[in-house]
Amino acid sequence: MEKIPMTRAGFDKLDSELKHLKSVERPAIIRAISEAREHGDLSENAEYHSAKEKQSFIEGRVKELEGAISLADVIDPKKMSGTIKFGATIHLVDEDTDEEKTFQIVGEYEADIENGRLNIKSPLARAMIGKDEGDSVEVRTPGGDRSYEILKISYI
Repeated sequence: MEKIPMTRAGFDKLDSELKHLKSVERPAIIRAISEAREHGDLSENAEYHSAKEKQSFIEGRVKELEGAISLADVIDPKKMSGTIKFGATIHLVDEDTDEEKTFQIVGEYEADIENGRLNIKSPLARAMIGKDEGDSVEVRTPGGDRSYEILKISYI
């Protein structure tokens, strides 16, 4: 299987969620199922069906997190420098609107575009990989073609 790149913060967040699901959510849903069973006929017991559905979701998420953690390749951006690669924080400007943006290139499990964390598999991240300060990047987005100039690269 292919390794999944992620930052230490991203790994810790997944690990924390996994521990929470196993130590808090899983026992709580087991209690809820047990209580719902005590209400009698399971075929018409909405509480039971709801609890079983939630249990299914929790178990699916546990398996997903365990898989991601087992394949994690934790990368420390502070040990990197040079052209844009995983972990880089990039300050760029939209050449059409002069709007400045800042993104950090992270793994898919920690991506959050609203908070400036860009999935390494996204079109913008792929277009910036290997580029340097002062370079222009053209990227095709759902909203149309965009051009960006890379102002600054840092690894923090």
